[in-house]
Amino acid sequence: MSIVKINALTVPAEQREVLERRFASRAGTVEGSDGFEWFELLRPVEGTDQYLVYTRWRSEEDFQAWMEGPMKAAHQGGGAGGGAGSEGGGERPKPAASASTVWSFEVVQQAAPKKA
Repeated sequence: MSIVKINALTVPAEQREVLERRFASRAGTVEGSDGFEWFELLRPVEGTDQYLVYTRWRSEEDFQAWMEGPMKAAHQGGGAGGGAGSEGGGERPKPAASASTVWSFEVVQQAAPKKA
């Protein structure tokens, strides 16, 4: 079964728009990666200042290959959600997140809506 990686990003209120804009500008960069299955950026509604970046992969090896290749190249510009589409010229933008923790999970059960 698949694996899930959740990056919990602590984002101060004044940086939320910056983070969301950076992720919007990266659209399409992970979707072509071998083994990639799903992406979601989850905005906190209440009780936390953490955004969750949810990705699902066919295997740990596929995730690691993406981390060492396309993701590493995209983040050379700096910051969570930085890289491609980051504002500014050649200057490295300030990270939008003040902290980041990656959680790893194996999918052991899943369900989809029943077909009508």
